[in-house]
Amino acid sequence: MKNFFSSLKEKFTGPDYEERAQDAEQPDQYVTLDDANNELKSKIVVRPFQLEDFEDIKPVLDSLREGHTIALINIKSLKERDMIELKRAINKLKKTTDALSGEVAGFGEDIIIATPSFATIHRTKQLHTVREDTTVQDIKEE
Repeated sequence: MKNFFSSLKEKFTGPDYEERAQDAEQPDQYVTLDDANNELKSKIVVRPFQLEDFEDIKPVLDSLREGHTIALINIKSLKERDMIELKRAINKLKKTTDALSGEVAGFGEDIIIATPSFATIHRTKQLHTVREDTTVQDIKEE
């Protein structure tokens, strides 16, 4: 009788059922879980930045280079203080986004949007392409 039930059990569960059950109970078996940070790295971040000095462009560029950030840059305070420094910052931003196959556009008088290659900026009358040697006043006049 025992052989009959053993053979019937093998037919339904396979010959190694007992071995698999014993292996599952052993404490030296580990389960690998995905790293929670991988999920955060794959998300897109829309991040605001404030340009008060030329040096403030560095964190913007670093974020764009990481490839997961769309930058909203408020240039109002730098525009009011030093137009030459603003022009330098915009040129540096434009060169970096071009190298990354990204886009840059001005929105209104005080906001610039910069995106990496995965995003496209929908252009309307309110959004203007930012070119090298372009100031916000040039954008406004277009």
